[in-house]
Amino acid sequence: MTLESTPSTALSPEAIAQLVKGHQQFLTFLERRVESRAVAEDILQSAFARGLERGAGVDDEKVVAWFYRVLRNAVIDHYRQRSTAERAAEAWTREFPDVQEPEAELRQEICRCVSGLLETLKPEYREALQVVDLHEGKLKDLAQQSGITAENAAVRVHRARAALRRQIEKACGTCSVHGCLDCSCEAAGGSKCEG
Repeated sequence: MTLESTPSTALSPEAIAQLVKGHQQFLTFLERRVESRAVAEDILQSAFARGLERGAGVDDEKVVAWFYRVLRNAVIDHYRQRSTAERAAEAWTREFPDVQEPEAELRQEICRCVSGLLETLKPEYREALQVVDLHEGKLKDLAQQSGITAENAAVRVHRARAALRRQIEKACGTCSVHGCLDCSCEAAGGSKCEG
């Protein structure tokens, strides 16, 4: 098969020109169907890229109608993904429904030990743990405060907890692994406990 006989996998220049000309109408179409202009712009950009890659064989006269169909499918995909992410975030928050509060004395001991280690974390991780764990806020509180989605807030808290766990293991050694409640590790101001 020669290069000349290979079928084109892209839209014709005329079809591309029609899509570029309809940019504002496409954006308006999307804005009415999604939650914000930013989301509409993201969907439109992705749809343009997808359309340029997969538009082979679309008749130049029907390219606009075809592209509206691409946009409708992109909006449906957007809501499916958002719904899936919201369900995952809800499931994650239900993972610990009956969190028991430690006694005040133990909480103070934990806070003294952990507060020094919080300072070693990245600022966004430190903020996530302070809002959600120390101040007993919700993921949506962290999301609003940080300007991120609830799904991103859930991921940030998960990563922050993992980072703190690594710091505790590093500072406290076997105390952290065995759940030593009479902590005498370096982080608490003593010597490392033997386990």
